[in-house]
Amino acid sequence: MPSARTASQNRPCYSGSQIVLEDLSEDAPSPAPLQASTLPDHLQDLTNRARGYVEAASSANTRKAYASDWKHFAAWCRRSGLTPLPPHPQTVGLYITACASGAAERGVKASSVSTIERRLSSLSWNYAQRGLSLDRKDRHIATVMAGIRNSHARPPVQKEAVLADDIIAMIETLDRGTLRGLRDRAMLLIVYAGGLRRSEIVGLDLKADQTEDGRGWIEIYDKGMLVTLRGKTGWREVEIGRGSSDATCPVVAIETWIRFAKLAHGPLFRRVTGQGKSVGSERLNDKEIARLVKRTAVAAGIRGDLAEIERHLKFAGHSLRAGLASSAEVDERYVQKQLGHSSAEMTRRYQRRRDRFRVNLTKAAGL
Repeated sequence: MPSARTASQNRPCYSGSQIVLEDLSEDAPSPAPLQASTLPDHLQDLTNRARGYVEAASSANTRKAYASDWKHFAAWCRRSGLTPLPPHPQTVGLYITACASGAAERGVKASSVSTIERRLSSLSWNYAQRGLSLDRKDRHIATVMAGIRNSHARPPVQKEAVLADDIIAMIETLDRGTLRGLRDRAMLLIVYAGGLRRSEIVGLDLKADQTEDGRGWIEIYDKGMLVTLRGKTGWREVEIGRGSSDATCPVVAIETWIRFAKLAHGPLFRRVTGQGKSVGSERLNDKEIARLVKRTAVAAGIRGDLAEIERHLKFAGHSLRAGLASSAEVDERYVQKQLGHSSAEMTRRYQRRRDRFRVNLTKAAGL
């Protein structure tokens, strides 16, 4: 009969995309996989479904960041003669102190407050996947973290947003006579007009429930487009109105891409193959958008590194959500649903105030 220790070690848990064994080794950022043959046949379907739910719980980029932060912590523990498992608040307190003072890794500068807070969240997640709990309210962590914030926190640096002239200069570097140019043009304009993340852009489908890995879809109307997204904080809807000029209208750019790419089902943005003459079925990776932003920004003479340019684009998109649109009035029932107004008259009043504001923004941008 197995001992309590053996039974505890062999208890399956769901971590990453596989059912895994709890592994308490110091160096393993993620536990070792459990062999499928050890599970009864009647549990295989539930196992596959559980894996799907685990994948849907967080994005691939989030899981990658969690694994990287755990590896960083485990390596520091090993160099310091400490053990990462089970969780000890004193050990974590020393670790975040090392991060804040630049002593966590040779040749690496001190981590920012936001980076340390992210690493704390990563440690909590990694411990939870092993059936353990990290008490972040313990004085060895909470008090040290409060001191780090007071000593090292800096006010946010206000960045100047990429404005209409910049985005127009970027899309003008693209060839309208190619499928790749039409696709890239549509992506840049929707990034700007909607203020969307890279993962949200490449996760869009033509319609709802068309792919298993889709994270949203579009609906096109006479006066604009409604983008439904599943983000980090749940579902949300983003309105994108038609522009005063077809050359800079994000909705027209999307319609043109769909028409010439002959898309009817599945991912909205895909790879262009065959020397740019055909469109594949594979969804774009979010790194493609990063390369697109950098390439067009450099070609347009916009200075700054990739991260800075992307922050500017995102800031501009959220501040001027329909900066390229003369009207963001989408079908009233969708606007009323999004705003949560029970009265249609209240919805119309809100729309009139919003439209006047956006028209002024459009005039100011010269579009």
